[in-house]
Amino acid sequence: MLIATNLTTFMPAIIADIIKIMEDIAPSRLAEEWDNVGLQVGQKDWSVRTIRIALDPLPSVVAAACREGVDLLITHHPLIFKPLVSIDFSTPVGAIINMASKHKMAIFAMHTNLDNVTDGLNDILARMIGLNNLEVLGKPIEPEYYKLVIYLPVEYEQKILTSLFETKAGKIGAYTSCSFRNNGRATFRPGSLSTPFIGKPDDISHADEIRLETIVQKDDLGNVIEHVRANHPYETMAYDVYRLEPSDNMLAGRQQGLGRIGDLAGETKLLSFALEIKKKLCLNSIKFAGKPDLPVKKAALCTGSGSSLINNFFVSGAQVYISGDFRYHDARAVEAANLGIIDIGHFASEHLIVKVLAKRLREIISKNGIDVKVEACESEIDPFIVL
Repeated sequence: MLIATNLTTFMPAIIADIIKIMEDIAPSRLAEEWDNVGLQVGQKDWSVRTIRIALDPLPSVVAAACREGVDLLITHHPLIFKPLVSIDFSTPVGAIINMASKHKMAIFAMHTNLDNVTDGLNDILARMIGLNNLEVLGKPIEPEYYKLVIYLPVEYEQKILTSLFETKAGKIGAYTSCSFRNNGRATFRPGSLSTPFIGKPDDISHADEIRLETIVQKDDLGNVIEHVRANHPYETMAYDVYRLEPSDNMLAGRQQGLGRIGDLAGETKLLSFALEIKKKLCLNSIKFAGKPDLPVKKAALCTGSGSSLINNFFVSGAQVYISGDFRYHDARAVEAANLGIIDIGHFASEHLIVKVLAKRLREIISKNGIDVKVEACESEIDPFIVL
C-alpha cells in the first residue's frame, strides 16, 4: 500500500543567498557613513547550514560558534570598524579572523543599518516600551524614488506584470504591487541588422502596446530593469525612467534614521516610567536623571549610545530620553532643561535584537524553502556588573 505524504523540498544555500535576505531586512545603504557593515570574514560562495545571531563577535562567541559547526555568524556590532593595516593573529581581531577562516565560518555585521531601518532595532525597543505614533529622532533617511515606464505588446501584459512584481518594484507605503497601465499605438522602424519581434527590418511597423508604469527605489532600479528585460519579448526593450520627489504616501510607515520619538499611552511621572521600563525589559538596574515627579507624555529613545543625539532630544518636544552610555554632563544638561534621561545600558538596549532577528530570519528562510538552521546566541551577558 502506498501512503501519500506532503514533503517540502528544501534548497541548500550559500553565504550570498543569506546576504541577499539580510539586505532585504536592513539594506546596507542605510548604514551611517562611519560604519562598516556587511561581510567581515569569509566568502560569498561558502555553503551555509547553520546560522547563529549574536550581539558581539567576541572571541568566546566566535570560538563557540566554530566549535559547534556554525557556518555563518551574524552580529550587530562589526568585527572590523576601520581598515586594517595588518592582520596580526596575536591581536584579538586577528585571532578571530584566523579562527573563523580555519573553520570556514563567515562573519557578517548588521549595525546602524539595522538601527535605522523601519521595524529595526529602534522600532522594536519603542514597541517594547509602549510608544506610539513614532517619528525619527535624528535626521530622517528619505529613500530616492523613480518612476519606471515600460512599453510592451498587449499579449505580454500579464507575463511582464508578473515578472515586475517578482522584484521590489511597486511599493507605496503599506501597499505592494502598485502599477498603472493604459493602451496605446506604437510606431517604429527596425534597423536593417535587427531581429524584430514585430515587423520587418527597414519597414515602418505599428503595434498595439501597453504602457506599464510603477515606482522603484533607486537602489533597486537596475535589478528591476534587468529582471523585466529577461522576460520582455522585444529585442530592445523600450522604457523610461523619471526621478520623483518623495511624497507622503511613498514614505508612509517607512520612518528610517537613528532614534525614535513616540507618545506614551497616558501621562506618567519620570520615576514611574523608569520603573515600568525596568520591569518591561527585565533589567536588574537602571539609572535616571531629572525630577522624579516630572510629567512625561512623550519619550525619545536611541539604542546603543545615545549621547550624540542629545541636542535632537532637546528640540524634539519629548520630556525624557531613553538610551545607554549617557555622560555626566548629559545628565547635568538635562537637569538644567527640566527634562529627564533614563539610561538602560548599551547592552540592554541592543541585545534584544538577537532573538527577534533570529526569529525573523528563520521565518523568511522557511518561507523560501531554504535548508538552513537559525539560532540565537545564548551565552552573551552584559560586561558591566552592578554590585
